[in-house]
This record gives sequence, C-alpha cells and structure tokens, in this order.
Amino acid sequence: MFETALAVLLATLRLGPLLVFAPPFSLVRLPIWTRTVLAMALALCVLGISTPVQAQAWRGDFVSAASSELVLGIAMALPLQLAFAMIGVTGRALDIQAGFGLAFLIDPTTRAQMPLIGALFTYAAAAIFFATGGVADVLAVLSASFAVLPLGAAAAPGAVQAVLAFLGTVAILSMGVAGLAILTLLLIDLVIAMLSRTLPQMNVLVLGFQVKALTALLLLPLTLGLSAGIVARILRLAIEAMTRIA
Repeated sequence: MFETALAVLLATLRLGPLLVFAPPFSLVRLPIWTRTVLAMALALCVLGISTPVQAQAWRGDFVSAASSELVLGIAMALPLQLAFAMIGVTGRALDIQAGFGLAFLIDPTTRAQMPLIGALFTYAAAAIFFATGGVADVLAVLSASFAVLPLGAAAAPGAVQAVLAFLGTVAILSMGVAGLAILTLLLIDLVIAMLSRTLPQMNVLVLGFQVKALTALLLLPLTLGLSAGIVARILRLAIEAMTRIA
C-alpha cells in the first residue's frame, strides 16, 4: 500500500505540471487543490492500465526519482505553453498595430491583465484544442510516456532539441495566424503616411487610429476563421513535440 502511494505520487509529479500550469487547462478556473486531485486520479488510472510502470526503478532514491519526474513533467508541458504563448504574442502584435495597445482585459483565471485581441486568440486556440480532440491526444501521449520511461527512470536527453525545434517552427507559423490583418493594417499605415506628406494640415494621427481600429474589428472574425487551420497545426506540432520529449 505504501509503495502504491509512492508510485501514485511519482506519476502525479509527471502529470501534474501539464494539468496545473499548461494552457488550455490553466485557462479553466479551478482551485489548485482540485487540479492536484485530478492529477492524482489520472495518475492512479494510468498506473492501473500501464504494466511497464511496475518496474520499481525508484526504490533506491525516491528524492532523485521525484525530481526527475517533475522535470520531465515540466518539459512535456512546455510545448503547449510555448504554442499558446506564441499565439498570444501574435494577438498582442495585432493589438499594438491596431491601436489597442492600452486596452487590457482582466483574466478571471490568473487575475492578470491580458491584451484584447491576444485574449481572443488564446481562447479561440483553446476552443480549437478541445474541438479537435486535443485532450484525448495529450492523455494518450502521457499514458505512452510511462511505457517508454518507467517511473524513476525519467530521462529525456532529446528534450532540449525537441523544444528548440518546435519553438523555431511555431514562431514562424504563429505569424500566419494574424497575417491577413497585419498586412492590411500595414497597407493602411503606408496610405496614412503618404497622406501626411501630401496633406500636412490633416490630423492623420487621429484619423489613423480610427481607421485602423475599425478595420481590425471588421477583419477580426475573418482572421479567426481563416487562422483556425494554422492554430490546429500549431497545436498538433505541440503534441508531436511532447512525444519526442517522452
């Protein structure tokens, strides 16, 4: 019984960072103890269906095994965090270009300030993640990780290379999420710059803010619709990066 409790604790350290800290799970407002209990229940289920985890490699040094499991859990949660972070950065860039740089929303989950369009992009990505079966895929990756890396033997030498390769790819793809709106606003900036040279008496600064803000609001539904495929691809690459880490 005591060894079973220790095994559940080790499995929770591997599963916990993804459920507690990584989006989109962190976007749902739940108490921290509820997330912890959910991670422990999931760990108990995984231990019940995965036979390779019965290899008690952690009996010699429990502290070292716990540390390695926690590091592995953080590494596996990192691709999803980077994916949502880059999507949020793209939305923030669109916020600034459209003149919404000073507009912030209060995230009820983290109680932190979030940019207007960046928040919409983040929650839209979360909706796409749940709609495309991302939860089932993540659970499958986590369950398979115990077959590849038994408890106490968590060592992923290729984790750094996998995360860096994924970061380079997602940084390029994320710019396509709002590429249409950004290009349109750039053209508007060029037109306004030409007007400022030909009509210096016109207050182009005020005119530019109004035109760009209205254009961004009009293009936002179209941008979210066209970028759904790119967001789904980014999330799929994040899950594939998790498999390479494990």
